[in-house]
Amino acid sequence: MTAVSAGPTPPAAGRSPVSDRIAGAPISWGVCEVPGWGYQLEPGVVLRQMRELGLAATEFGPEGFLPDDPTAKAATLAGYGLKAVGQFVPVVLHDPGHDPLPEVERAMAGLVAAGGSTLVIAAATGQEGYDERPVLDDPGWSTLLGNLDRITEAASARGLVTTLHPHVGTMVETGEETARVLAGSRIGLCLDTGHLLIGGGDPVAVAQQNPRRIAHIHLKDVRIGWARRVQSGEVTYTEAVAGGMYVPLGQGDVDVKAIVTALEDSAYAGWYVLEQDCILAGAPATGSAGPDPVADVRASIEHLLAVAGEPAVAGPSAAGA
Repeated sequence: MTAVSAGPTPPAAGRSPVSDRIAGAPISWGVCEVPGWGYQLEPGVVLRQMRELGLAATEFGPEGFLPDDPTAKAATLAGYGLKAVGQFVPVVLHDPGHDPLPEVERAMAGLVAAGGSTLVIAAATGQEGYDERPVLDDPGWSTLLGNLDRITEAASARGLVTTLHPHVGTMVETGEETARVLAGSRIGLCLDTGHLLIGGGDPVAVAQQNPRRIAHIHLKDVRIGWARRVQSGEVTYTEAVAGGMYVPLGQGDVDVKAIVTALEDSAYAGWYVLEQDCILAGAPATGSAGPDPVADVRASIEHLLAVAGEPAVAGPSAAGA
């Protein structure tokens, strides 16, 4: 009997295919909250290109990228055919003299009004940028973990999913620190495959060993040589980003296929947010040197669908991408 290929594995009952769960992030277009990060593209350019690439949704990006009013946020995204995914909220969690809940509750209110689902918390240091961070002592850890549970409870009451994002240059950066959060709090994890690797963690092991704690994905690929230079202190995080540390999925040293396979096999039904942090010297132009956000995101979409065993899906206006 001649073997017949079964084709791509269908999604589990009630779960959309991966192609419907791919979202964008403004940082892939160089839009970032860090002062002096680089040239900042206009929101309309970024959102139009996201939709032309076939992305279904986006995170909000930094403050000021979208309108402050939640209803206006949602309307702006809808005008480009995009859904709201969630918001990245860096907030100080370790200082016993600072209550982060009021700040986070404002973000929650905006998410609910704009139809977003996911709150992505980063344990900010209280300093600008991500190039340096203080050492957290045991009392600081106790305060941080307690605040994470408070935030999780408050978000759940609003119908939101809350996740902690291990992030280079924050109080939770390394694999060991991520494990401490998982063991000491109830919060879900935003698995950022790039930041975790740069911080010395193993994103494949986290995906395989803790799939039920992962509620959100920031999917990145990284050149390990640059990551090691950041780890050793030879270069700063910002210098490494400018040097090309992040690359489209499949072109770096993150085992994207192993991570996606582990998650999909564990019935992960959330978003895959494509994030390739970049710093632009100016508006991208055809044939110019430097990052090309459209080409890079397109390559990442194609790789993600390939490792998920799904056919490529053309965007609604691929010709204009």
